[in-house]
Amino acid sequence: MEERANLMNMMKLSIKTLIQSALSLGRTLDSDFPPLQQFFVVLEHCLKHGLKVKKTFIGQNKSFFGPLELVEKLCPEASDIATSVKNLPELKTAVGRGRAWLYLALMQKKLADYLKVLLDHKHLLSEFYEPDALMMEEEGAVIVGLLVGLNVIDANLCLKGEDLDSQVGVIDFSLYLKETQDSDGQQDGGITAVLDQKHYVEELNRHLSCTVADLQNKIDCLEKTNSKLQEELAAATDRIGSLQEEQQQLKQQNELIRERSEKSVEVTKEDTKVELDTYKQSRQGLDEMYSDVWKQLKEEKKIRLELEKELELQIGMKTEMEIAMKLLEKDTHEKQDTLVALRQQLEEVKAINLQMFHKSQNAECSLQQKTEAISSFEGKANEMMSSMKQMEERLQHAEKARQGAEERCNKMKQELAGRLDTCRQQISQLDSKCSTLEKELKSEKEQRQTLQRELHQEKDTTTLLKTELQQMEGLKKELRKLQDEKQHLEKVCEEQEQALQEMGLHLSQSKLKMEDIKEVNKALKGHTWQKDDEATHCKQCDKEFSISRRKHHCRNCGDIFCNTCSSNELALPSYPKPVRVCDTCHTLLLQRCSSNSS
Repeated sequence: MEERANLMNMMKLSIKTLIQSALSLGRTLDSDFPPLQQFFVVLEHCLKHGLKVKKTFIGQNKSFFGPLELVEKLCPEASDIATSVKNLPELKTAVGRGRAWLYLALMQKKLADYLKVLLDHKHLLSEFYEPDALMMEEEGAVIVGLLVGLNVIDANLCLKGEDLDSQVGVIDFSLYLKETQDSDGQQDGGITAVLDQKHYVEELNRHLSCTVADLQNKIDCLEKTNSKLQEELAAATDRIGSLQEEQQQLKQQNELIRERSEKSVEVTKEDTKVELDTYKQSRQGLDEMYSDVWKQLKEEKKIRLELEKELELQIGMKTEMEIAMKLLEKDTHEKQDTLVALRQQLEEVKAINLQMFHKSQNAECSLQQKTEAISSFEGKANEMMSSMKQMEERLQHAEKARQGAEERCNKMKQELAGRLDTCRQQISQLDSKCSTLEKELKSEKEQRQTLQRELHQEKDTTTLLKTELQQMEGLKKELRKLQDEKQHLEKVCEEQEQALQEMGLHLSQSKLKMEDIKEVNKALKGHTWQKDDEATHCKQCDKEFSISRRKHHCRNCGDIFCNTCSSNELALPSYPKPVRVCDTCHTLLLQRCSSNSS
């Protein structure tokens, strides 16, 4: 029992110092950070508490990686961690694999969720732990609640090149002794856990509001592109109608020309007949007339050939318009796929809202427990007040007795003023009695002072408890506000779903542009992913890479930079979430976004 309490206190101290130091630094934590190392050591001791010893052919085995392997079966999201741990060739022992698993879970910000899944299935944990182990008791749930506060921290831990198998887990108490000397009094651990959960809930709300704002911006962009494409469609349909009208006019003109040519041919035939009758009389005039008619026929044939060429050109234009319509239909199908992806993102937002609701319920349960503890403290304070009243009554009786004794002494002194020589022995005895009474009075005064000090301390504790009650009421109000905000967000999500459905109906009828997709394809084809072995210096600041200065890929250009030159994040078309981008690509993309928006 004492060992569990000590481990609990050490866990609270390590988490508190880790959060405070991380917030004071204001950056991502590395594996060399001392408070982070001490946190993993304390967590390892907590997981090892009460482990059953398993006998194998080699000998006795006692490792905490066994219960962590159950998380892969209970929670399919943890399968990536298990596969990455198994694929590391440097790890040869179960202890090293367990430490690597904890590192990866902390980087994913899901360490508390995975351990909560384990605690929900205690019948499976009973195979690995004793009944009085820390993970089998209520302290395990308290530790999981404390680990939720670590979701505020961003950690970047490198597993390659670290010897996790041979590390010795020794707790360094010097980090926590300094803080205890600087701080006058320690606050209650439960309130700090509630505050950490509150910060975590606020951070989740901020992320949700950011995602909702991004979705609204995407919807606005899609509406603008839809309106532009509708205008282009209307213009294209107008062009197609005008071309069809021109084609009909050309057909009518062609038919008129054919009728004229046929009429002219008939007229020429009649003329030739008449001329054949008169041919015998004037052959020379007939030859001249024949040559004229032949020239007219050649000219009409040329006109007919030109009209046939124009018809062929119009038919080619029509086929090109049909091909363009097919390409526009393909674009609409691709945009419908993007709509499906947006709907999936909305479903993920709904799942996050459900998690928020469950966590708010857990916070309300912890608040009820705190109110019960406060009521018990108030009962103890009332009991102490009653005992104080009894002690004051005793003091009053003692003072009355002292006053009576003093009066008696005065009377005796007046009576024995003339008998000083005979009654010196009696006076010495009375003096001794007075000294003993004075000592008793002093002791009673000291007791009274100690009781008054205890009273002041209890009054201070009652004032602290009242302030904590007020803080709890403030937390309840904040919880109500968060619930109202959650309901408002759910309404906004429903409205966005309706808007997305309407957008899907509009987009199914409209045609989308190909220029943005071509630019994305050009950007994807133009940049190559640089290999890690090829880069030894940062491309921007030209500093050499080392263990402290690590390599990072820019997701836009594919080159390798250091952490300072690639600390920005932006959402790219090929990635649904914001990813790491170098400084030059960050400025170029922002300029492009500003130009597109203008």
